[in-house]
Amino acid sequence: MTTDIESKRLHPKAFLSYAWESNELREWVRDLATRLRSDGIDVMLDQWSLHPGDELPQFMENAVRDNDYVLIICTPYYAERSNQRRGGVGYEGDIMTAEVLNTRNKHKFIPLFRAGDHWEAASPTWLQGAYRIDFRGDPYSDEQYYDLLTTLHGKRAVAPPMGPKPVFVKKMNRQPTTSAQPFEPITIMGVVVDEVTVPQNDGTPGSALYRIPFQLSQRPSYEWSKIFIEKWNHPSSYTTMHRPGIANISDDRVYLDGTTLEEVEKYHRNTLKLALKETNQFLAAQEQDKRIKNERERQRLEEHQQTVRDLSNRISFND
Repeated sequence: MTTDIESKRLHPKAFLSYAWESNELREWVRDLATRLRSDGIDVMLDQWSLHPGDELPQFMENAVRDNDYVLIICTPYYAERSNQRRGGVGYEGDIMTAEVLNTRNKHKFIPLFRAGDHWEAASPTWLQGAYRIDFRGDPYSDEQYYDLLTTLHGKRAVAPPMGPKPVFVKKMNRQPTTSAQPFEPITIMGVVVDEVTVPQNDGTPGSALYRIPFQLSQRPSYEWSKIFIEKWNHPSSYTTMHRPGIANISDDRVYLDGTTLEEVEKYHRNTLKLALKETNQFLAAQEQDKRIKNERERQRLEEHQQTVRDLSNRISFND
């Protein structure tokens, strides 16, 4: 199994298997591969690795064997080619099913559901029962992309540690529990200097812009990330230099993809601080409302139990 990849390799390796069914799909696959590489995944893609004269069967065998993961872009056309063992997709299907049989490592092969009304129509037969990630839609869901990214980096959520066995008493009052941990506001610690990307500066529009990561004080929840992006895209106050749509969150970092440090210093810093403040305030208020509701429910149950005890003590069957 590839469950220890994060401890063995800083940049997990992944190969994208797809059918050459249209130029649009080829471009979509290339864009996905580019985004994954920007998020630390060493993606192998035929569009970048194959050259005239290369042996296609050897390339496909090496790609499946030498990568930590194989991402399978599932469409009805891909499923048809794979099931009928036609073309490159069919040959890759033979290689992949053979490796599953030999190594029993099904976790290596991750289906990405790209197109089709039903999963059964888009999936090769041997992948029908596999857990898939839904990449349908344009754009696809950031939540689904985050699911894929955490899987590749070996950072999926795991069960918290178990506590000790409780001491049981004869009678245990069941009451709603309140949150043990109060909401902790998240702050931006600063720019992750070593991961600021280099602009292309080739004269094309936007080629002077680059990607800037900011370190957060802790890894945010999905809800926090969703609200922060919304606050960034639609801030309550902004300048004419504001760039909605360039912010995204991965792990414990905020990224502005398509700006400069000069712009951050002059314009985006204040918008980031505002989005941060409003996100923290929103979730803190939400958490406070939850605590108040839980406390009211706790008091209601206590009052009811007390009433039951008082009335029960007054009822006698001895006279």
